Amino acid sequence: MRVLICRSNPIAPDPRVEKTARTLCQAGFEVRVLGWDRTASLSRQEERNGIIIKRLPIRARFGSGLGNLPQLMRWQIGLMAWLIHHRDTYDLIHACDFDTVIPALLMKFLWRKTVIYDIFDFYADHLRKTPDWIKRIIRRVDLWVIGKVDAVILVDDARRAQIAGASPRVLEIIYNSPEDVNLKVIGASHTDHKGLRIAYVGLLQKERGLFELLDVLEKHTDWHLDLAGFGGDEQKILDRIRGMSNVTWHGRVDYQCALALSMAADVLLATYDPSIPNHRYSSPNKVFEAMMLGKPIIVARGTNMDNIITQAGCGLVVDYGSVTALEQALCTLAGDPQLRLRLGQNGRRTYEQKFAWNIMADRLLGLYRRVVSRNGMS
Repeated sequence: MRVLICRSNPIAPDPRVEKTARTLCQAGFEVRVLGWDRTASLSRQEERNGIIIKRLPIRARFGSGLGNLPQLMRWQIGLMAWLIHHRDTYDLIHACDFDTVIPALLMKFLWRKTVIYDIFDFYADHLRKTPDWIKRIIRRVDLWVIGKVDAVILVDDARRAQIAGASPRVLEIIYNSPEDVNLKVIGASHTDHKGLRIAYVGLLQKERGLFELLDVLEKHTDWHLDLAGFGGDEQKILDRIRGMSNVTWHGRVDYQCALALSMAADVLLATYDPSIPNHRYSSPNKVFEAMMLGKPIIVARGTNMDNIITQAGCGLVVDYGSVTALEQALCTLAGDPQLRLRLGQNGRRTYEQKFAWNIMADRLLGLYRRVVSRNGMS
């Protein structure tokens, strides 16, 4: 069985795509990954752990709303052309998010390719700078697509509400949890600093509570932040941290480095804006990374993450946008190492019992077996 995973980023890195590819490869599938290099500066092809990653170099910016529409259309056309030209090299398309699924669905209609639609974020609720009427059109198309593909994957059970009205043929919930790693390999926590050490590695957007965090750090110069990632507000954030000696900027880092930064921290942060629909259903990789690493995490109320964290007893919940609430939570953790330890242990136990990647891998392979059997594929 030849699987092609399509993703609208360069997979440099993309933890969910990479662990999905590894899981399928280890189960005997022939796996390739096709991504979008918006910088047009990365290698066109590389091999990683026996998996071929190919990239289409189509220049585009992040987070520019309708201004990015021409590049998005070029990506759709480029992806479609690639899928047609290489149609004899794959049997099943694993389409990640709405911006890859339309060309994949056309291949199903025209050449009977099997399509699994992996919804990381419900696209209409993910757009930041797009008019509501366009979002409504995208939502209708997306719900229609969900009923036409061979199977759908959601990253959280709470996201069923986002696709209400759709009729997926097969549906599976596969949480965005990390593969378990040897903590000794990625490094031990720092012991040579006196103040609290915080880490944030991820998308750089103002809706992630980063500016509020920087306001707090200006008042607590003995605390330290390791900051890494990329995104639409990257330059604004870089301007904001200029001159802040207690913030270390790491830029875009690979996954191993991201884990090392998180492991070195005393507390992690995932304070997303709950006014954004996708955030109200979010269960991002960094929440489960915190659990796996045994680190407490601070999240925003009303983002679904607060439910996960509260049930597991592995972090603190604050009101989004409140510098005071965030400062109080960080002060609580800074002054109570035993609380940090207890929250981290709760998270690790919950990861092992409910969210470990081997549990999710079994779900993924079970889904593939059902689809393959249903479609009479060998």
